[in-house]
Amino acid sequence: MAEPVRLNGYKRPAGDGEDAGTRRAARKRRKADGGGPQEKSSRLSAALFGEDCEISHDQLYELLKYAALGKCHNAAQPSWCRIYHQSHLAGVVVVVLHELSQLHFYKFYLQFKHLRKVFQHRFTLTPSANFLASLYGEGANLEPQNTAQGLTSPSSDCVPKSSDLQCDPIIRKYGEKKQGLTSYTLTLEEQKKNDYPIKGSPRCKGFVHTECDQQRTDSSPLFGLDCEMCLTAKGNEVTRVSLVDARGRCLLNELVKPESTVLNYRTRFSGITKKMLLPVKTKLSDIQTRLKQMLPHDAVLVGHSLNSDLQALEMIHPSVIDTSLLFARNEGRRFKLKFLAKAVLGKEIQCEQKLGHDPAEDARAALELAQFFIEQGPAKVAELNLETLLTAEKLAEVSQNKAALKPQGCRVQKQLKEPPHLSKPCFLDCLQVTGQKPLLLGGQELDSSGLCQSNLSTSNKQILQRALEDVPLSTFSIIQFSLGPEYIASHLLAGLCEKVRSKLTDMLTIYAGPFEESFCLKSVKKEFGRCGPIQSLTVVTETFQPYVCIQYEVLEGAQLAVESLNGAEVAGSCIKVQRPVTAAMLDCDVLIKELELDVENEGVIYVAGLKKSLTETDLQEEFSQLKDLETLFLPKDLQSGKHRNCCFLKFQKSQSAADALEVINGWTMKGSKLRSRNALASGHLWRWIWQMNHSRRKEGGNILCEKMQQLSACEEDLRKKVKQLDHHIKKLYRSLQNNTLCIVLFPGVNSTNGSEPGLGLMGIKEDGGRRAC
Repeated sequence: MAEPVRLNGYKRPAGDGEDAGTRRAARKRRKADGGGPQEKSSRLSAALFGEDCEISHDQLYELLKYAALGKCHNAAQPSWCRIYHQSHLAGVVVVVLHELSQLHFYKFYLQFKHLRKVFQHRFTLTPSANFLASLYGEGANLEPQNTAQGLTSPSSDCVPKSSDLQCDPIIRKYGEKKQGLTSYTLTLEEQKKNDYPIKGSPRCKGFVHTECDQQRTDSSPLFGLDCEMCLTAKGNEVTRVSLVDARGRCLLNELVKPESTVLNYRTRFSGITKKMLLPVKTKLSDIQTRLKQMLPHDAVLVGHSLNSDLQALEMIHPSVIDTSLLFARNEGRRFKLKFLAKAVLGKEIQCEQKLGHDPAEDARAALELAQFFIEQGPAKVAELNLETLLTAEKLAEVSQNKAALKPQGCRVQKQLKEPPHLSKPCFLDCLQVTGQKPLLLGGQELDSSGLCQSNLSTSNKQILQRALEDVPLSTFSIIQFSLGPEYIASHLLAGLCEKVRSKLTDMLTIYAGPFEESFCLKSVKKEFGRCGPIQSLTVVTETFQPYVCIQYEVLEGAQLAVESLNGAEVAGSCIKVQRPVTAAMLDCDVLIKELELDVENEGVIYVAGLKKSLTETDLQEEFSQLKDLETLFLPKDLQSGKHRNCCFLKFQKSQSAADALEVINGWTMKGSKLRSRNALASGHLWRWIWQMNHSRRKEGGNILCEKMQQLSACEEDLRKKVKQLDHHIKKLYRSLQNNTLCIVLFPGVNSTNGSEPGLGLMGIKEDGGRRAC
């Protein structure tokens, strides 16, 4: 796929040790004084089109790190987008809309009036169980520059004194005395709080219980468990399971065949490839049966963030030790397993040269960490001073990176064009090391010492007021808004999902007729197939004369059929073409118009009627004569991988797209007559529509009907809340300086009740035009 044309870059001369934060502060002072030279504008370019629209949290972290730190601190340009003139950014503002997903954005698309008109770049965001931690990079994989030296113990000056130990989160949680293993298993409340599968929970319907109900003692056996997952149409599904006993012997290390279509193997982390799973016959139910047989009735499972593994296994186990919670940190932050293994056990795991993680290795590491904690006791663990080790590691790394770049100038930077994988330290610490104090407002805020403090009682209006006052004084800000706990219950999410799915189905469906009794169905299918790929076609016989119900795979196909074939003669009959008439469809025309005007679809057109034998190369040659053509995207069936009979063309200029529409409509290509219109869902949206359209309902009709009724009872309030959120973001955006990078994130939902992808919108505010409101 061709990449969008990039704007010309600009390289700023290196300063004498000044960093991005210092330069931005100086620019703000110059602006306040009304002096200084004319600043160059920063630019953002991203190839977010078609299949390249799903962004991981690691990729988002890349962008934030480069935007905030720049090349001065060895931050590389992100792999999926480009910031030009990064050193001229006035600041970075991230707006997080907690508990909201892509589903919410499109359910309340008309209410998010500001968001959809201002931010040109939009992407699907993979959901995360701990969104803020993944955003900041807290406790992520740490890879020392000199692994031969390993993690050194803190000096005697750094070892905490007895009085300091009382402030350690481990001591505050467990005390100083050694205790048996039962003191470290999670209570029922802790399991609920950390999203563990619980027996009797509605969200765990159909989950398998291990039946290990015998009372635990301090001599109960420990077993380490770890799974690798891939992303499927269903959500996270297990692809590999490992179980080790207390001696570290591997009892189970099995590949598992996912039930649903795999969307992302996550090979970089899981080590799983398509080829590995081809011969696999083992199903999740087989693994569940084997685990039930292998575990004694008083078994205690140990793992790192074990809730994710049990959710993916769809199993319930009453007694667990979670090492990510056992080695406690302040305000819910967690150490990564890789770091703990190195700092506590002196072991290297998850090595760079290996393809993905080894679940047996991870299960064994988690088990040994729990054994160390139990045998040594909380006081000994606290004396390791893990926080100091972590901070020292990050400071050393930043210093080494700066030292490596300084003496050799541009030549070294050229060699490091594709740098080795560096560590991913806590993002907030990274900023503070460089002298930039980040601003956090909302669910978590920073105290005077720079630590995150929860602040859940603040209203969105209060957060906005503080943001309007404090954001101009900070170079990096994270503003957190929330709808409130009453609007994020799982039953509301299920009802919301079903309402959106139902409306999408109606928007993809058209009815055509009436036809003669003996009409040719093949002719009808051929004519309507020229508008786009058809998912299903059925004859309606309940009427006096037959009608045809056609469901398309893309919104543009259904809309093109309504626009071009309503009143036309098809199969010997003059027919009417219309969408279903329901209460939810009354605003369909308004929604279609707004989607067409959506900033993401600017300069993009949809072309249908292509022969399936045409390849992407063929189409690029055929369309090469069109002026300012930037990118061509040929959608595929996500199950079969086959190309559909349509494509999207993206142009550098809106006028060029309009000119192309006139040329293409009626154009014959390889004997096939083309039809075209403005795009409605060209970017990340087409893929999500396909997944929603093909996903299976998990619950019966009565349950779904009940949940939709519960949603209807509060939907009007929810709509008002969403409008208020959109208005808050509009006010905040207007207050930002020009050249500020602004990113709005819908984190998505990842729980036992289901997985909904998140959504990201981003842009750099500039003078005049659409993006400056």
